[in-house]
Amino acid sequence: MWYLFIMRRLINESGIRDINNIAKRYKKAKIYFHQDLDGVTTGLAMKNYLEKYGIEVVDAEVIQYGSKEFAIKKPEGEGEVMPVLVDFAHGKPMFVIHTDHHDTQAGVEKDTATNFKSSRSNVETISQVVSPKEIFPSDDILLISTVDSANFAVNQITPEMVMNYLYKYDKDSSLKRNKMLMGLVVNKLLLAYKNKPRFLENLVLNSQPSLLSILNNIKKEAIEKGYVDPEQLTKNKENYIQSRKEKGVETLGNIISQYGFGSTTKSGAYDRYTPFKNNPDSDFLVTGMPMGMVQASCNPFKEDRALKGVNLGEIKDEVLDVFRKEFEGLKITFGIIKRVAEQEADFSSVGFTFKDMEAIYGESPSYKIDGGENLKEILNNISSKLYRGLSQKQKELLDKVSVNGFDVIRANSGGHKCITNISGLNFLYRDNKGGKTDNIPSELLPIANYSGKNSFLNDIKSKLLTYGRLSDKQIEMAMNQIKKEGGSSPSPSTETVASQSNKTYVDVVKQIQQEFVNILNNKIKSQSESITESFNKGENVESLLKRHIKGQKVLSEREWKFIISKLNAVIDNRGQWDYPGRCTMIESNRITMENVNFPLVGIDNTGHLKLMLPENDYKFPGKRVFEIPLKGKYKNLGIKLLKTI
Repeated sequence: MWYLFIMRRLINESGIRDINNIAKRYKKAKIYFHQDLDGVTTGLAMKNYLEKYGIEVVDAEVIQYGSKEFAIKKPEGEGEVMPVLVDFAHGKPMFVIHTDHHDTQAGVEKDTATNFKSSRSNVETISQVVSPKEIFPSDDILLISTVDSANFAVNQITPEMVMNYLYKYDKDSSLKRNKMLMGLVVNKLLLAYKNKPRFLENLVLNSQPSLLSILNNIKKEAIEKGYVDPEQLTKNKENYIQSRKEKGVETLGNIISQYGFGSTTKSGAYDRYTPFKNNPDSDFLVTGMPMGMVQASCNPFKEDRALKGVNLGEIKDEVLDVFRKEFEGLKITFGIIKRVAEQEADFSSVGFTFKDMEAIYGESPSYKIDGGENLKEILNNISSKLYRGLSQKQKELLDKVSVNGFDVIRANSGGHKCITNISGLNFLYRDNKGGKTDNIPSELLPIANYSGKNSFLNDIKSKLLTYGRLSDKQIEMAMNQIKKEGGSSPSPSTETVASQSNKTYVDVVKQIQQEFVNILNNKIKSQSESITESFNKGENVESLLKRHIKGQKVLSEREWKFIISKLNAVIDNRGQWDYPGRCTMIESNRITMENVNFPLVGIDNTGHLKLMLPENDYKFPGKRVFEIPLKGKYKNLGIKLLKTI
């Protein structure tokens, strides 16, 4: 319940820092936004906000993590058009304003006007806190925040609802429920068409701040430009769901594991929640991505998604520790990072500059510059050009700046207990020269190294060397042809590759994916055994809490996990707002009872207990508070604990 305290404090701030001075300096702006529903709506909210200060938004552009973030175009009229970045955790020196809602940010310069507030969505902060007046309707904000935080279970949202392309008014449901279902369709259509040229940009520039307006513009653009209709999108989605039942996905206990996403070439086929649709009882998903990332997430459709006593962010750190020694032995130069980061850039793109290098990696323990201030000045000048446009001598100068592989991964990775990423793996195991097959996954090397005369295979090889990737169908056909010609197509095992000099970052992705699954599975088993052990000892929730309150014993982390499990409690800082009537653990010592219409018993981690009444605020000595409702099945427990003091 700490959230309202933050909101109150922010309302007293003057929106974006220095906005009045910024408005005097710039009369035009270009907004760069993330490629999802929160990104689009935050871009739209920021456009509305800037226009109220007399700043005309003349353009917008999608920005996405990975090499695409350095392929964004420089704003036309550079110096006169203000670059603004929203809903994106990686900053750039070029941005005058940067807002984001994720836990951590990287690459942000000190003179950038920032607004970083941890929240369920970035649009929530811009629309309801930064702006003096609400921009998006509150019901829209709830839906956007639900989608962006994947907080589906509390709103009784199923995978079928999230994956639906066709909205139909349900007369048996409330207006609020119908608006939420409509918003889910908006999100699904937006994702289906997001790669269409200028589609998302047009939504930001032409829509009004409401999901209904966005939906109408999606329909209009889809008809005018002949996009695949929702009926065909639905068929493509259903075929994809079936294909992922048949291959490409493995399960270990309650963990789903997949490398890549299968064939996603047909419009609307792919959906990130397909593994949970096909495996509804699973608790976690671990995905290795060919782009150089491993992502782990909880099942957002299960109410107890955070109740396994498992923190995915902590597991990420454990996994990286396994590879620490190996990665610390890798020297990653500025030249390698710039070359890889600019794979999708053209000569109108911002590229990866020395300022980016210093902003992202400059504070890393292993960061090293083999030269003085003169070298820095030279690097600032030459790095404004793309890597491919530099001379060999200039490229060699870039290699005088380096950081080890472990610090590269640590700077690019992040997350929290329910979703986490290990990123930047695509910078590992590269040579400084950047050979033709440098960017080719090991399993595709038979195609990249093909030397026969088959015209089809040579055409596929050319595409692979140009773009670094192929569709599943192209890979299958090429490998079959290589086998017919007597070539060897099997990819080496992880163990074999690890000991070979031709190891690639894709091999590392697969190793980390497997290690994440193993450590996660062991954590789940350990937690289950711990709870069973506590139960077998005859311990119970009431006796543990009473001893804690009386000062006879401060509860250990294991004992708190036991209590949380036995009471089916939720670890969520929105507490009773999102989980009314359930026991909740709040990771803060400040509790507000505003809009909570029943009393609670609050117990902090030091044993202090308070009776908390509606419409009052409370502060505890400890760092977190366990809430027990004095209603329903928890009422008797709460009363017994109150009698302890």
